[in-house]
Amino acid sequence: MPDLERLAARLAYGNGNARDLAALAGALEILPEFEQIIAAEVAELLPLCEEMDALPALYTELRNAIADEPPIAIKDGGMIRSGYNEEVDQLRGIRENGARFLADFEQRERERTGIKNLKIGYNRVFGYYIEISKSNYALVPDDYLRKQTLVNCERFITGELKEMESTILSAADRLNALEYELFCALREQVVAQIDSLQKSAKACARLDALCSLAQVGYEWDYVRPEVNDGDTLDVKDGRHPVVEQMMKGTPFVPNDSYLNCGDDMVSIITGPNMAGKSTYMRQVALLVILAQMGALVPARSASVGLADKIFTRIGASDDLAGGSSTFMVEMREVADMLTGATAKSLLILDEIGRGTSTFDGMSIARAVLEHCADKGKLGARTLFATHYHELTELELHISGVRNYNIAAQKRGDEIVFLRKIVPGGADKSYGVEVAKLAGLPDALISRAKEILSELERDAQLSMKL
Repeated sequence: MPDLERLAARLAYGNGNARDLAALAGALEILPEFEQIIAAEVAELLPLCEEMDALPALYTELRNAIADEPPIAIKDGGMIRSGYNEEVDQLRGIRENGARFLADFEQRERERTGIKNLKIGYNRVFGYYIEISKSNYALVPDDYLRKQTLVNCERFITGELKEMESTILSAADRLNALEYELFCALREQVVAQIDSLQKSAKACARLDALCSLAQVGYEWDYVRPEVNDGDTLDVKDGRHPVVEQMMKGTPFVPNDSYLNCGDDMVSIITGPNMAGKSTYMRQVALLVILAQMGALVPARSASVGLADKIFTRIGASDDLAGGSSTFMVEMREVADMLTGATAKSLLILDEIGRGTSTFDGMSIARAVLEHCADKGKLGARTLFATHYHELTELELHISGVRNYNIAAQKRGDEIVFLRKIVPGGADKSYGVEVAKLAGLPDALISRAKEILSELERDAQLSMKL
């Protein structure tokens, strides 16, 4: 199915060519098939059929008029199909068979005059002429007009010959002009139906989107979610719809998600870098979007309480040209989020407060978290990923806050990410181990471990004092 909307727009703005008309005819030819399939197989999509208009008269006109393989240029001929227009066929025949027409004319004149050696010639000065030897002067008809006298012959013209000359010499130009005129008329017919074409294009686009969603749901084992007016988000074995398809044979580890505006309002998610915190939170947001747009979702089951808005603060960016650092951009986005969100919103916050000192960042992160969990201020469902493990203590002090972490196992100096969300806070960030996975030199990793041990020892001494 060609891009019907683009074709219609190109032709409406006068930018289209004959190939666009041929493609449009191909699109109109397909529309009745869509209508038949939908009517027979998917009755609930019948409103799409009502919006599709195959425009049979326009289709017939375009199919009869446009050649199977028209050229790109619209003023060089070759666009109009043989049999569509009588004059085009005549001109095309003259252009392609001019020599044969002259030979036929020559034979007719020989028979009419009885001059056996009569012949048709051409030069640039006189054009086409009839040449007759002096021995046949007596047989020259009265309608012959003498044009030139030579030693052994005379040259004549007739009205029919000059008309034929004009036709032959101008046939190509007249043919190209006529084809362009017919093309413009066809284009105007399309423009007159632009509203119907655009409605059909939009119906096809919706059908295309529905088919795509259905196909990916079938191929990747998606389920139909339950969408309701409540505030509970309950997903069993949810998966990230994009990451899952990019893993190339490696099984995606599914995870449950549970949020509401009561005891499970805010989920604090801790765990090492690269363990999958951001993937998990994006996954939750995408599942909500898919469910609320009417699509199947990648999960074993899903019940989605409607969210009026989804706010995300994920990833680092800056606007140095505009005078804003990464931290400033992050704070502005958080400010927009907190002022625009409602209790029906879903908030996804990843590593708030990273771009400043530890205590400043932790203070801001905690204040944002408390604001999200406070029903008197916001009270919205929130996923909050952080490396500030101190924030996990809020589960004991703030109602509605729950701790989760991405499970990981340490084997010697190696770390294995299990990609599973489990209750409770993470005990470590495993930053040095992740740095080793990233390929930092062994000597640097060893020195980092020494420094980490010293810092931890100093921290313990400070606590005792």
